[in-house]
Amino acid sequence: MADNVFIHPTANVDARAEIGEGTKVWINVQIREGAKIGRNCILSKDVYIDHAVSIGDGCKVQNSVSVYDGVTIEDDVFVGPNASFTNDKVPRANNPEWKITPTLVRRGASIGANATIVCGTVIGEYAMIAAGSVVTKDVEPHALMMGNPARCVGYVDEAGNRLEERP
Repeated sequence: MADNVFIHPTANVDARAEIGEGTKVWINVQIREGAKIGRNCILSKDVYIDHAVSIGDGCKVQNSVSVYDGVTIEDDVFVGPNASFTNDKVPRANNPEWKITPTLVRRGASIGANATIVCGTVIGEYAMIAAGSVVTKDVEPHALMMGNPARCVGYVDEAGNRLEERP
């Protein structure tokens, strides 16, 4: 574990997880073996990070988010409270042959509260997923996605401001 890492006493962090300098791990967070968390991240209350998950530098993961095996989050990503990631295209209670389907969230993207990210998708750089949206297909960079299923309704700049046209 790097220097200047804060881990709340109620957090459960496996000794085999890697946590970058300046990262804060708050109340009731669980980080499993083999997870890699970058520098200067914030993992808020009740976050679950599965084994082998990779989270880049400068990310903020809000309350009650579960990030499952197969999800990769690049640098400077925001994940809003109660957002959901899946990792199985055909989830069944009894499926011994199930496979993890990877998901990639590119640099600078924002995922709103209660959004669902269906596995097998790539969320482009600086894309913004509106609260409550359900992402079922790849999202292009800077796209503003809304709805169920999520549809592109416009574009945003790196700061999240609406753009008049596609960048």
